[in-house]
Amino acid sequence: MDTRRALLDALADGPVSGPALAADLDVSRAAVWKAVEALREEGFAVESTTDGYAAPADPAYCAAGIEFGLDAPYAVEHHDSLTSTNDRARELAAEGAEDVAVVADAQTGGRGRLDREFIAPRGGVWLSLLTRPTAPPARAPLFTLAAAVATVDACREAGVDAHIKWPNDVLVGSDEDGGNASGGSGRGGRKLAGILTEMEGEADRVSWLVVGVGVNANVDPETLPAGATSLRAETGGDVDRRRLAATLLERFATLAETADRSDRTLAAWRDRASTLGRRVRVETPSGPVTGTAVDVESPGALVIDTDDGTRRVHAGDCEHLRDADD
Repeated sequence: MDTRRALLDALADGPVSGPALAADLDVSRAAVWKAVEALREEGFAVESTTDGYAAPADPAYCAAGIEFGLDAPYAVEHHDSLTSTNDRARELAAEGAEDVAVVADAQTGGRGRLDREFIAPRGGVWLSLLTRPTAPPARAPLFTLAAAVATVDACREAGVDAHIKWPNDVLVGSDEDGGNASGGSGRGGRKLAGILTEMEGEADRVSWLVVGVGVNANVDPETLPAGATSLRAETGGDVDRRRLAATLLERFATLAETADRSDRTLAAWRDRASTLGRRVRVETPSGPVTGTAVDVESPGALVIDTDDGTRRVHAGDCEHLRDADD
């Protein structure tokens, strides 16, 4: 473990003296001082007290702030602004890195599914997690479901009753209170977050996987597309973005450890989904599929009961319907 991360872990347990840390890590006191100064430069304001170095009472939203007390095996790389956190994570993948969360205060060229524009102003949580799971490419969609679960759990911890619309839109509210005057837009609620997963692999294994998550945290809804909302708007105040990001990473890590056993991820997804039991229309490359969504199966297929029998849809744009809409 490097001195920086060891120092963060030690600070999580309370004040620690420079000599004690140097002895524990078998490094010089100068190396400890250098690590402390590096944390301060990142924005993690380490305090000097009579008992030794102490963590700030309210850690900033920065790499060290997110890593502080983080119960997940990820390093964090923080940027003031990026074109896309997914693009940066892909660069790191090409360099051989793994288990890195790329975080940016703002994105200037964020993108969603089907290369749609993704608005990512300051105040949100925009992160992309680079991992190298020991799984075949066919199981990659399970990691997208795991990311949706992790995002919902982080939003709920922040005080918003979020839910998932298949496959990975994180919403709040219902279509009735988030749609248009005619009785609903089909969105299933107001959009809080989106997820974009990219990967590279061979026939039998994933070489790398990048899960991009964008959460409208402390963002004014007026800056977002129609039908979107933010945690700030839903709670009436700013949320702790540092804790939000850490919770998301911790929850994802727990699910990713068991992604080879899909039942756990699928069960967690079902518990948080608003799509199941609803009448839906899914636009697929071969045409629309309309019916009642009854289940999700590995590695993420939506099971729909239609007038012509049961269909399993692996990809498409899902719209929630009222009974009269179809």
